[in-house]
Amino acid sequence: MVVAEATRAASTSSSGAAALVVLSTDPGLSVTELGRRVGLSQSAAARMVDGLEKQGLVRKEASWGAWVRLQLSDLGAQAAHTLLACRSDVLRQTLSRLDDGECEQLGQLLGKVLTGLYRQPGDAERICRLCDRCACVRDSATCPVGQADRDHRASHEHDHG
Repeated sequence: MVVAEATRAASTSSSGAAALVVLSTDPGLSVTELGRRVGLSQSAAARMVDGLEKQGLVRKEASWGAWVRLQLSDLGAQAAHTLLACRSDVLRQTLSRLDDGECEQLGQLLGKVLTGLYRQPGDAERICRLCDRCACVRDSATCPVGQADRDHRASHEHDHG
């Protein structure tokens, strides 16, 4: 429901919505890297980016060689903001029946669930593809998925170091 409302608000697919959110926090990615982060093959990502470009949401900037950096247009930045605001509104309405203690408890439980969803490097980007990163780490909070990624990488560095 959250994704459906957000994508409707931005008039794009769920992958397109995720791409806008990702580019709002990490501008300058290549098509291939953006595709990896939203869970698309390179060819599917290229088609998605072409569609976003035709809608005036994304622009391609030449870099070295054949490499292209992706940037949000002003319209794309507004669409990303609208997506996150819509997502927040839906979540706020959904959680409005919970009191503060229940919200705290739910937050702890969801943190455990999100940590459990993480399996390998690359999962963090896919799990968090519609994440409002500013809200996720508000008040010095730690993103459970980001922490799982750091823990995984640290344990493998020790294994191979």
